[in-house]
Amino acid sequence: MNPTRFDWKRYPEAEAFFLGGLDAFLKAHQAAARLEQKIREHTGTRLIDWVDHVVLPDSGPTRTRLARMGFIPDPLGETPPGRTAFLLVGAIFPNVVLQDGIRLRRTAELATYTKGSSVGPILELALKVESVADFAARQGLDPASGGLEGPPKSRYRRVLVAGEGGLSLLAVERRGYRGYLCETPSPAYHQEYLRQEYLRAEELWRTRPRRFDDTAEGFRKTKEILEDISAKLGKGLTACVLFEGERRYWEERNRAARLQKERQDSLGLGWANHDHHTFRCSRRHLHDLVQLLEGLGFQCRERFHAGEEAGWGAQVMENHLLGITVFADLDLSHEETEEDFAHHPLPPRKELGTVGLWVELHGEGFLEAGMHHLAIRSDFDALRRGMAQEGVQTMKPFSDFPFLRQAFTQGEQWKVRAERIDQLLSRGSINQEQYQKFSSQGAIGSHLEDIERREGFKGFNQRSVSAIIQATDPRAEVRG
Repeated sequence: MNPTRFDWKRYPEAEAFFLGGLDAFLKAHQAAARLEQKIREHTGTRLIDWVDHVVLPDSGPTRTRLARMGFIPDPLGETPPGRTAFLLVGAIFPNVVLQDGIRLRRTAELATYTKGSSVGPILELALKVESVADFAARQGLDPASGGLEGPPKSRYRRVLVAGEGGLSLLAVERRGYRGYLCETPSPAYHQEYLRQEYLRAEELWRTRPRRFDDTAEGFRKTKEILEDISAKLGKGLTACVLFEGERRYWEERNRAARLQKERQDSLGLGWANHDHHTFRCSRRHLHDLVQLLEGLGFQCRERFHAGEEAGWGAQVMENHLLGITVFADLDLSHEETEEDFAHHPLPPRKELGTVGLWVELHGEGFLEAGMHHLAIRSDFDALRRGMAQEGVQTMKPFSDFPFLRQAFTQGEQWKVRAERIDQLLSRGSINQEQYQKFSSQGAIGSHLEDIERREGFKGFNQRSVSAIIQATDPRAEVRG
């Protein structure tokens, strides 16, 4: 596949398959229907964006239909006996698990759904959450009754929310694992060791130095911390610690993030609906970020460019075990997308583009500045309305297609250190008017991104995004 052009496809049949199944499940499962309503009304998000997987009865017709839609057996989808996991590579959909030996008791609701169809109903609906303990607490569940499986901070935990008429609603929590087996409780001393190491790792990452006079030294120190954590926890758990910490750091510096997190936490969901994390990088140090992420199991995906007039691009990276996608933004020309800029430093530029100026004002996204934005999957219009009710406006959409809608919340204004502005003025990167504005009012720092995907579309809009990025250029505030 051409590294600059990933041909992401749309899967309308697969979307209809899931939406029809979810609709039937909600009609047959009252607790699930009540929770879906709360999710929709309180968070501005859609149920499908919280689904980790569904369990269906195994049958020849079901397997045939899954294959026709593009699903294949998941080689990393470890399951208990009698179950088989499937996924659709190259699309954003829940995974499907087939359960053999099921004899359906056809209630009126299930019969309505399955009438005229050779595919059986959803037997289990599993929602993804950041913490099953938080979810259980918010939903008033009693994990002590035996409904919560898997040790704390382990690779896979789940809790039964409610069972009705042979159908089950569950919540699951994952850490670097794509399978469906909870770990067997280990001896108490081993559990305590892992718990202490995880807490130590969280504290190390939480308190790590972010501000360095020498950026290269900053990346070296950060690499040492990650290697220390990884030696004790392994790559998967280390990456979980990293991104949980980065979301928290970003959230503390963005009001829209705090508001939406509070809405989602009111139901115990956390940020499990994340779509992608974006770090802005300098041309000189992008390869340092890529190297760190590759060491944790991330792989480079498409090279993104927003168009000639935009002057910026990105390396998209993905960790398939974690289900995490990263945008690493930088100043970039279209011609440079033909180069492996993710692994080889690019030559410096005299003039700074939108991304380069942001880095000079606030620091590297992986160090002092933190993330530029987190994109969360949502009901696009409902999330915008919810934010507006809290006094947070949303910028003009930069993607507005039936299968992809994207928009930033208004930018969070950050104070800029005086020495950074002085250096920019002395180099001629900003003028006196911009210098005065940045000194007195700061500059745009971060956003929350509202994104709605349809038909499993996994790609991004490379053209129209340029206009919104230009609109977030700190210099535009001065010119405007």
